[in-house]
Amino acid sequence: MAQTGLNNDQTLMGAEPDSAGPLHTRIARTGEDLVRSLGRVVRAVGGEQSGPVALARDLRLDKVLTSRLLRALDAGDPFAAVHRMPGPEPLRRLLKACSARGADRGEVASAEGAVDRFDRLINSELGDRQALDTIVAAWVPDVRREFELRRKQAAFRAVSELRGIRAQSLYSAVLLAPSAGDEDRIDVVWLYGLYGVRRVRPDATLKLATRRLAHPTSDRRPLTLAGAPVADDPAGVRLARFCSDPPPPLEVRPLGEVVHYILGPTGYGPGSAVDLVMAERSPADLPRRVERRPERPRRAHFFAEVSTPAEMLVLDLFADERLWPGQTPELTLFDTSFEGVASVNDPARDVDRMDLLETVTPLGPGIGRAGSAEVPRARELLQEACDTAGMEGTRLRGFRVRIEYPLYGSQATLSFLAETA
Repeated sequence: MAQTGLNNDQTLMGAEPDSAGPLHTRIARTGEDLVRSLGRVVRAVGGEQSGPVALARDLRLDKVLTSRLLRALDAGDPFAAVHRMPGPEPLRRLLKACSARGADRGEVASAEGAVDRFDRLINSELGDRQALDTIVAAWVPDVRREFELRRKQAAFRAVSELRGIRAQSLYSAVLLAPSAGDEDRIDVVWLYGLYGVRRVRPDATLKLATRRLAHPTSDRRPLTLAGAPVADDPAGVRLARFCSDPPPPLEVRPLGEVVHYILGPTGYGPGSAVDLVMAERSPADLPRRVERRPERPRRAHFFAEVSTPAEMLVLDLFADERLWPGQTPELTLFDTSFEGVASVNDPARDVDRMDLLETVTPLGPGIGRAGSAEVPRARELLQEACDTAGMEGTRLRGFRVRIEYPLYGSQATLSFLAETA
């Protein structure tokens, strides 16, 4: 067990560890106290050897309670133990049952004191169990991961009902290569997939937007993969053979640097789910090098907005090996609910960065390793984009961000330290 200033042979019988010291120290002492005293009582009735099912049978308790208790006793860390520990009232029922099974009364009394201090920590100091779990999540990565996932799931359910729309998965992939006509500029291809998207309410609107945040030297005029302006060929924006059949209706509304895409009528309810896959192509869209700014080195950045409640977001970036060699992109998550989409180069948006346990996974060279359970026919989709745009798939280095229940109103950004002129 990890220690926080207490020796293994120290006991806290009669002490009040919840009354002094920093909060994290008091929580750790509470966890150690519970593990030590409850462990002695449980061992006295053979619980640690018999397992949760047998212990529940012997004590005539719910096996969920005994399983959770034994997991807490085996946590190996006082913060994780506090997180896994059953609540004070279930623990009091367990101690009463252990006493009836012949556990030493002094050991039971010591454990009851630890439970009382646990109760005061939760209800008197912090207010409720959720507050305790929120604090503990900051110090234990495994606890934090579980904590974040459960809250993101709850947020997804609430927002999808309020917005009236939901998707099984969102896919954004950007393919980047030096322009064949001008190697000082970068060709950009974006792929967008909404899989299993459906309206929960008949009046719900689904809209997504594509945009460029770099300082433009020319107007943004994205094309379909076939080369037509998206405004002139709305149907061509969809990649029909990757969509559900028939392809979902789509309205295209260009507005300056932004293009808005609005899903047409598809019905509503569980049977109305559709797959919508689109592509935009922007030849020579971005400068390969930027002006040096020593006060804050600029970054080349590419992002996906979460504007549709979804169970999964997959963000892929494929960069030609000649671009940003040796770099792995940095992931930044932004809260866009107040100021809108964010640039990593804008210091005013640093305050909107979100601290969540999400990571970048390198996929290696080529697009052949880009398969995904959430993105049907991903390799085939990427190969078609490369072939049509004239990119060499074998020269692209891939990176993936996979986020379960991405927060609605957030932005996932991948960025490289930009080359300077």
